[in-house]
Amino acid sequence: MPLKTPQEGEVLVRLRACGLCTGEVMDWYIRRKAPLVPGHELVGTIEQLGAGVVGFREGERVIVHHHAPCLGCDLCRRGAYVHCPTWRATKLHPGGLSERFLVPPEIVLSDLLRVPDTLPDERAVFAEPLACVVKSLRRAGLKHGSQVAVIGLGVMGMLHILLAQWWGAKTVYALDLLPHRLELAERLGAVPLPVEHPTPEPAPEIVIVGPGNESALTLAWNLIAPDGTIVLFTPTPPEVRYPYDWHTAYFREIRLVPSYSAGPNDMRQALALLVDGLPVERLITHRLAMSEVPKGYQLLREASALKVVVQA
Repeated sequence: MPLKTPQEGEVLVRLRACGLCTGEVMDWYIRRKAPLVPGHELVGTIEQLGAGVVGFREGERVIVHHHAPCLGCDLCRRGAYVHCPTWRATKLHPGGLSERFLVPPEIVLSDLLRVPDTLPDERAVFAEPLACVVKSLRRAGLKHGSQVAVIGLGVMGMLHILLAQWWGAKTVYALDLLPHRLELAERLGAVPLPVEHPTPEPAPEIVIVGPGNESALTLAWNLIAPDGTIVLFTPTPPEVRYPYDWHTAYFREIRLVPSYSAGPNDMRQALALLVDGLPVERLITHRLAMSEVPKGYQLLREASALKVVVQA
């Protein structure tokens, strides 16, 4: 696919590395976006600047978010960046898993971030997924000493474990159907619990629901402490309905909080965490070449990979 010379405000970036996102093997979600070039966990090198771009120079390494808000509307002013019409309209061209891609002016202005020399590419690709976890735990109201449970131990679940501990959670319980993931979570410092009969003591005041299915949400209801928060981290297909126990939610004061994607504030906080040393590289299981991307997605689909990093 030929790319135009960057126009005013645009930046042309050459890819260095890209993480593969598990959302990209969530078939119902990707089907409605197709055809597309996937890839949005990006680090690259600026190859060419369009007219009027300031604050960057050719040859710099950058992290690139795949959407950006306008920063001026009512939604942005209250921090609801992912609901800004500009955020939803912006994207990379043709997409992140490409030798080169164009970054539109809106992203250049608000969510193109310079990578410090001390941060390797394979850690830098975690900025976008980690930003989603930053937002999730912020919306959950995590405090020092909190008891947290994480249901679903894919890479996003593992990032929740790492960050919750980094931010001072007293205990992080880990729940998954796959023994090898429970073993890794335990090595990361979490307390593994059986999905069938979990009995954490004390009950967690925050439960992160990773899988977008009814059984995971039901498990969260059974785990959550009074005055607790259940975070819906992954969507369900649009046709799914769940019977909401309003009575119990009211008298136990249970909060149900969705957390979708991340904004520029979360990206900057995630980058700072990576620079400070959050050990995300422990989650990388496969490093592949661009020609091996289909293999990488298949490994994610089979749950035999945790984090796949494609190196250009």
